[in-house]
Parts: sequence; C-alpha cells; structure tokens
Amino acid sequence: MNTQGWKIPYTRPEYPAELKQAGCGPLLSAVLALRGIRTVAEARELLDGGLTCLHDPMQMQGMAQAVRRLRRAIAQKEAVAVYGDYDVDGITATCLVTDYLRSKGLRCVGYIPDRNEEGYGLNCAALDSLRADGVTLLITVDCGITAVEEAGHTKELGMDMIVTDHHECKPGALPDAVAVIDCKQEGNRYPNPDLAGVGVAMKLVCACEQDDEAMLRRYADLVAVGTVADVMPLVGENRYLVRRGLEMLAANPRPGFAAMLREAGVDPARITASSIGFSLAPRLNAAGRLGQATKAADLLMATRPEEAAALAAELCELNRQRQSIETEIWKDALSKLEGKKPDGPIVLASDRWHQGVIGIAASRLAEQFSLPAIMVCLSGDHGKGSCRSYGGFNLFEALSACSRHLLGFGGHALAAGMTIRSDKLPEFRRALAEYYKANKPEALPEVDCDLLIRDAGLLTLDNVRELDRLEPYGNGNPKPVFCLSDVELLAADQVGGGRHLRLQVDLGGGRMDGIFFSHSAQALGVAAGDRVDLAFTPQINEFRGHCTVQLVVSALRRHNPLELCRRILERDASAAYAAAPFCPRRADFVRIWREAGGEIAVPATAEEILARCPAGMEPERYCLCLITLLETGLLQSPGGGIYGARSAAIEGKADLNSTRVMRRLLREAQDLLQ
Repeated sequence: MNTQGWKIPYTRPEYPAELKQAGCGPLLSAVLALRGIRTVAEARELLDGGLTCLHDPMQMQGMAQAVRRLRRAIAQKEAVAVYGDYDVDGITATCLVTDYLRSKGLRCVGYIPDRNEEGYGLNCAALDSLRADGVTLLITVDCGITAVEEAGHTKELGMDMIVTDHHECKPGALPDAVAVIDCKQEGNRYPNPDLAGVGVAMKLVCACEQDDEAMLRRYADLVAVGTVADVMPLVGENRYLVRRGLEMLAANPRPGFAAMLREAGVDPARITASSIGFSLAPRLNAAGRLGQATKAADLLMATRPEEAAALAAELCELNRQRQSIETEIWKDALSKLEGKKPDGPIVLASDRWHQGVIGIAASRLAEQFSLPAIMVCLSGDHGKGSCRSYGGFNLFEALSACSRHLLGFGGHALAAGMTIRSDKLPEFRRALAEYYKANKPEALPEVDCDLLIRDAGLLTLDNVRELDRLEPYGNGNPKPVFCLSDVELLAADQVGGGRHLRLQVDLGGGRMDGIFFSHSAQALGVAAGDRVDLAFTPQINEFRGHCTVQLVVSALRRHNPLELCRRILERDASAAYAAAPFCPRRADFVRIWREAGGEIAVPATAEEILARCPAGMEPERYCLCLITLLETGLLQSPGGGIYGARSAAIEGKADLNSTRVMRRLLREAQDLLQ
C-alpha cells in the first residue's frame, strides 16, 4: 500500500528572513513560505486577522434591495418564511435567519423540505402551503438560485422573494425576485466568492443590523459549523468566521451544540475544525439524509438543555442508522463494478438505494478509485443522482456539457446533484465518459508531502506547538504533511488490539515515536530494521504530565530511492538538500572504481544504474559518486550526460571535492550539522 505515487519535495525549505526576525519559528516559517506568505503583514493577516478580514456585505450584488425589503417586513411585522436546504449548511443558515427575524418580533417559519418526499430546493406545493399560512416574504438560504419556475409561482401567489445562495448560477437564468444574492452571479464584486450558504445568510443579517460584531457574538458558531461541513476554503474571511465560531463553541456553546458535543464525546476546550467535520457534521447531516432535517433544526434552536439532550441522542441514533444503510449501499455498488477497476467516471444506478445516503457512498467510490462518481437512485422512469468529484475535475462544468441528457442539475465544482430519465442513463454515461477523456485532470500523487524533514531540530515541542497557529485547518488551508525519507524503522508494534501500529524511527541519531492508525506492519510489508519513507503530521502527546512530539503517520513504505536518484543523475542542483546525507567519502569512489576494474560503463536508464549499485551502498550515494566522476572527467559520454558514460583517462590527479556536486553537498551537509 502507498508504494507508488509519492510526491516528496527534495528542495531545501525556505525560512523567510522577515518571518524569522518577527519571531516565527523555523517550522511555521517554512510552512508559511510554502503557502506564499513571506512577510510579517501577510503572516498576521492569515494567523491573527480580526474584524478587518470581514468585507462590507453591501458590496454584494442585490444586498441593498434585500435589506430594504427585509427592514420593511420588520417594520410592518410581516409573516416571513426562511426556506433552506436539508444539509448542515442549509440547516444552520435556516436557524440563523429564523432566529434573527424572531428576535425582531416577527412570526417567522423555518421551512426545510423533506429530502425523500420533496427533494432539493423549492417546490410549488410548499410555497402554496406557506402562502396559505399568511407568509408574505420568502427568504431562501443555501438554495433558490436555479428556482426560476418556482420564483414565478411565488410571484403569482403574491409573496415577495429574497434569494440567498452560494451555488453556481446558470447563465441568463436567475430567478425573478426582489433580490438575488449569490457571489457566483455575473457582475458580483464581493471579494469572497467562497462563502458557504450560512455565510451569505450571515451577511444578510449583518447588513440589516449594521453591527458585524454583535451578529458574530450571536451566530459565529452556526456559521463555523455550516462553513466547515460544506467544505468551503478556510482562508481570509471564511477562516476568521470559523475561528470565531470555534471560540464560541469552546467557551459558550448554545444548548444544542453543547448536547451534541457531549453525545459525540468531544471536549469543547479542544474543539477544532476537524471536530466539526468528523463529529458534529455527520450527526447533523444524518437527520437530513433520512428525511428528518427538522430535528437537527430543532436541536440548534433549542433553549432548554434537557430538550437539547434528548434531540442530540436522537440524532446520534439516526447517524448509526445512516452508517448501516451506507454500508449496504457501498457493498451493492462494489458488486455492480464486478471487481473491475473503472477507467472513467463511475455512474451507477439502483432502485434499492436510499436517496439520502448515496452521496456518501459516491464520495467513498471517488476516493477508492480516484475517479468522479455518480450514484443514481431510481424511482419509476426517473432518477436522482448525487455526484462527487476527484482530483479537481469540475463536475458542474461536466454536467453543463452533458445537460442535454438531464432533466436538471445544480451544485458546485466538487459536488452536485442531478435528475435524469432512467432511459437516458446509457447516453449520459457515454457523454460524461467522453467529456472526462477530453478534460481529464492531471493525476494526483497518492501521497503529497509539503516538506522533507532532514533535521530533527525542526521537530521540537515549541516548533510543533507553534503550528497550532495555523488552525483552523480545512479546505484551502490543509494541515501540513511532512516527510521522512530513508530512515531506519527501529520498532513496529501492534497496539489497540492489533488495530494500530506503534512505531519508532531514527532521525539523525534521535528516536521519534509515531502511530499509524488502522494499519499493520505485515500489511505494509515492513519490519524493524527496514529503511522506510513515511508521511506524517506532528502532534504533542501528553502522558502523565510528560509531553513529547509524536508522528501521526498517514503513509508508510519501504524506502524508494528512484525519484531522488533520477534527480541526482540529471544534475538537479535543487536536490542537494535531500542528497546531502549521502555525501560520498573517498572510500566510496575507491570501492566503485576497484569493483569495476577501472572500466565503468554506465547504463542508459536510472533503473539499470540502481541495479548495479554495490551491495551495502545506498543508491543515492552511488549515483552521487557517478556524477562526481563525470564532473572530474573520469567518466565521459558523447552527450555530456551520465547515461551511457564510460571510463576515460585524464591528465593529472582528479580533485573530487572541487566538483560542483561535491561543493553543494558539503555545504548542505555542513548546514545540517549547525
């Protein structure tokens, strides 16, 4: 597992002088530099940005019209409905706007459609019901941007409509509403096009209230949960909103979140964006997936702890049911592939699947096979599909290109939904395969590392603690992944009843402890004494008051020298940092020359060269020796490169240490000792 497709950065880390002078440690400085941040001002904006990160909501197209209409509704005490989506983003947005309007003394109805009975977005039957209930203003959150027909129906009913959404807009087909607010619409100049639906809803109430700080104190937790759950980029304004929300969840969570954190076993004092993504969001989503989104909304609107506790327990039970259903769908989907590895987008359909759960199964398929995946739930002659992307493939553009085969679609580049006639599935499958073939994204490495660690001094307690300043991690601001290459595996023991692997590696004479969850040494094909490569994130492990740095391993393989050796043989100067530990000694050159009897013939490929590496010598060291001999003239080739070079006679004595490659290596080796 994970033996191929590793992307290891062999170049020396950059430690910007200005960041160092400002007190940033080397590990944080290197990560910031990788993200294009080299000045103190840039670092402060990312790490410590405050209210200045927030943009004026009045910059949003349609906001002025929306605020005027909303203030009129407040002044006239109108009945208002907030119509949301059934996912976490939609639920949090619905609760936010509903609570705000109720605080203004309005009768406000929060309406979330039943996923299984009504499907995504607005429907005319629901609009009729709301109008009959006296509603005169409808506000959509996290939906509505494609509701052209429903907007017309709303107008006929005598209801005004404000659309707030963040999904992609179809050109020339916006709803006819009092105001349309969506940062993706043409002509919009708002600086942050990546707000979640709940983020757009927050902007609406901020614009109406004209007090960002007051609204943050009241609703930052809802914004944070919806933004993380919808996998929005956690940079700039979004990052600040989520950070404020995490602070609120830690210090003063509303009763619903407090109950959910207890039920999920999450310590509020240690809550992170990952806690939202892996603990809170799935439980809230489960209600919507199983057609009971109103329970999640009731939880978030609860004011009494005992009410919140009961609802949190119900949501956790729904999540267990969702997991069971998902497992069955997943098994059925794999059986439909009949053990064959697909080479294009996966499009599967069944009338036995649960509409609310197929999206998760589609995500698992996409990850399993590194391909876009679409799962369609059939009912009669129609089907509803959940689409998930992989590797940067733009699903929205793909569905647009294949739209002639669809009844409708909507969503983002990475996730979308669609409806289709059952008899159109074969044509759609072929059209999507052709589009994918013409627009296939560049293959992603299985393991993508940010930084190669050669110096154990980088992994001190202080340096690792300082990385916490990069929280919250998420889309657009991922947790950095570091790499150790060609280190000795000192120990590899199964723990946790054999489910996990505890390991220890040697780094520059120091011992580093690590944990690799859900893996075994046997399955990985490694054992104590092997030379290995591993990808990891460092964390502080506290045990009985004693703190140490622990490596949380995400990938492990036997050391593979081929890529670095290729760079050495091609005389890539930037690889000197990675190659420095293999700096040859005079005895290495003597051994190679003697074993070859003074007649060295270098093969034509890197693989063949490595096959001739002397026993017990590292392939990287062997390749460095060959390049050094080439630079002295002791090896020569017609083209001047190493491939196909042969022994040659030179006048005088060869000065090995004067070659460019050896000078670079000696400088790098000296730096590692400092």
